[in-house]
Amino acid sequence: MKRTVLPGRPYPLGATARTKGTNFALFSEHATAVKICFFDEEGKETDCADLTERTAFVWHGLVRDIKPGQRYGYRVDGPWDPQQGQRFNKHKLLVDPYAKAITGDVDYKQPIFPYDVTSGDDTKFDEQDSAAGVPKSIVIDPKFDWTGDCPPDTRLADSVIYEISVRGFSEKNEYVPKEIRGTYAGLASEASIKYLKQLGVTAVELLPVHHFIDESHLVDRGLRDYWGYNTLSYFAPMARFSSSGTAGEQVREFKEMVKQLHQAGIEVILDVVYNHTCEGNQLGPVLSMKGVDNSIYYRSVPGDARHYMDYTGTGNTLNVSHPQVLKLVMDSLRYWVTEMHVDGFRFDLASTLARDEEGVQKLGSFFNVIHQDPILQNVKLIAEPWDVGAGGYQVGNFPVLWAEWNGKYRDTVRRFWKGDSGLLSDFAYRVTGSSDLYQQDGRAPSASINFITAHDGFTLCDLVSYDSKHNENNGDNNTDGADGNDSWNMGAEGPTDDPAINELRERQTRNFLTTLILSQGVPMICGGDEVARSQRGNNNGYCQDNDITWSDWKLDPPRQRLMDFTGKLVKLRCKHPNLRRHKFFQDRKIKGSTVRDVAWFGTDGNEFPEADWNATWKNSMTFLMNGQTLGVVNDDGKPIVDDSFLFMVNAANEGVEFALPKAPGNTAWIQVLDTQNIDDPFAEQEIGEKVILGGRSMRVFRDGAV
Repeated sequence: MKRTVLPGRPYPLGATARTKGTNFALFSEHATAVKICFFDEEGKETDCADLTERTAFVWHGLVRDIKPGQRYGYRVDGPWDPQQGQRFNKHKLLVDPYAKAITGDVDYKQPIFPYDVTSGDDTKFDEQDSAAGVPKSIVIDPKFDWTGDCPPDTRLADSVIYEISVRGFSEKNEYVPKEIRGTYAGLASEASIKYLKQLGVTAVELLPVHHFIDESHLVDRGLRDYWGYNTLSYFAPMARFSSSGTAGEQVREFKEMVKQLHQAGIEVILDVVYNHTCEGNQLGPVLSMKGVDNSIYYRSVPGDARHYMDYTGTGNTLNVSHPQVLKLVMDSLRYWVTEMHVDGFRFDLASTLARDEEGVQKLGSFFNVIHQDPILQNVKLIAEPWDVGAGGYQVGNFPVLWAEWNGKYRDTVRRFWKGDSGLLSDFAYRVTGSSDLYQQDGRAPSASINFITAHDGFTLCDLVSYDSKHNENNGDNNTDGADGNDSWNMGAEGPTDDPAINELRERQTRNFLTTLILSQGVPMICGGDEVARSQRGNNNGYCQDNDITWSDWKLDPPRQRLMDFTGKLVKLRCKHPNLRRHKFFQDRKIKGSTVRDVAWFGTDGNEFPEADWNATWKNSMTFLMNGQTLGVVNDDGKPIVDDSFLFMVNAANEGVEFALPKAPGNTAWIQVLDTQNIDDPFAEQEIGEKVILGGRSMRVFRDGAV
């Protein structure tokens, strides 16, 4: 059947359903012809239509009688000249870079490569049709009833973030209906939301949900991508996470998930991967942008356009410095905010987005555009402030609107509780908001996203249980992943029946969680750490979409005890504004106060001598946060005051006697937490002038002045 094609409009890009049909628009500066092809539900190509209208390098046309649910793909013709970065091949079907939904998987047995694979020569043109091996784009119906949706709009300083995978979070939860486990609907289920509310988190940070594909080497090993950092489309929600269908139903299910989480007061933050795509280097497949206009969408090696710059370790780098690629990223971000109602983004390898020909620029074009965008100014922007290129480690160097994953916080707190010496000064900076990193450029403590563990690396349970990684199931002879030398084994590697070792591990876990949740800044809990989730020593679970990485919901007494402990920690933080300050400590006395807003003490109860800050033999101290010096006011303009808190830490193996300094309110100190107390760590009791703090433990006191 020959389709009627009207001129249509060049914008918006992508497929837009209209009354008379669907408008298609595709940017390609160097293409010589663009054809759109349509497919039935079995993947059979039914017909094609030429897009002959071209406006400002956008090929467009309104194809009559095309409705939502229609499968389609592009064939783009142009020069084949890999040496100049041109890889057009009209025989290869391409996913629309602006596709709002995608169905089907990549089949690596089909000729999805633009070159002759048998010869291994990526400059040799291949004429085989790839349609059978390429996922299909879907025309969607964008209508959804958002009535009653009210984003929680939680201040970042008041947030508690919970990093999870849509798939892994509910896959094994028997309280979630079987047919929706591991899906958007499963995350939005009554049982899932009840758990999140019990834990007290204010936001879920989802591992990538942009539609991604499995890498060929994983398919060959019978594995598949679990994390999702192999993006095919920046607009389409991952079809694998849909319980209701993949012909556009995934869009509606994602929206329903967001709406349900919002009703529970929980925000949705997406982990997004705008630094690279799944098409790899010159030897990778052609699935979308590589075939649409390779030299525009990807950064090539200067003077060698055949090869790709690789700041990401994946083979390619998105060319965000090009106006059209920058537009694609910004259109994607705005789409997820305005149409999908998400509340923020965590940007994977964000240093890559700041790169131009001269390296990492603090205010590159990407950040300049975000700073003036009226939509994106109002959402949470979190950077992973590094990439694998030279000069890529940029912790503390992102612009004022941005928060950052604080890698220095992670490293310092791990080393401190491991028992490394000479860390008191650095530890003090980290637990009070990392003012050395964020105070001088107009940011607040909330710029520091604090974390001990994340999806990439050991879980917290494994961190205190293994000396070395165990990634054998990944198929790379245990050579992948970090070395694992930041873990702290306590006498036996992995599970043990020794009660003393298990008690020590549990205590160390409580130390980490207490430090994380009660530090100034924003805590991010890696999903499952609150119930001692183990990956059996695998610190690189990117390809383990199975019970190695899925949350285990069968809680024995120790795991339930840890869950209860974490929930009470979160409640303590949320109850006291002194534990989540909106401004940095000034380390000075405030009018009406007897001590500074923050003060540091040695074991003798006297203020910490300057000479002791970096002493290699010191690994114990006390610090006080003065609740009378919050420096903020309520809606009535009256100062907000809170209890003062005293934190006592001892990373040594042996117990230490501490003398307590006087409380600012001239009241007795009340112990509110003891990580050494396994049965009732939050038991409150009034404390005298001296305390013996056990080895590898922490105590928290309040003065009860408020």
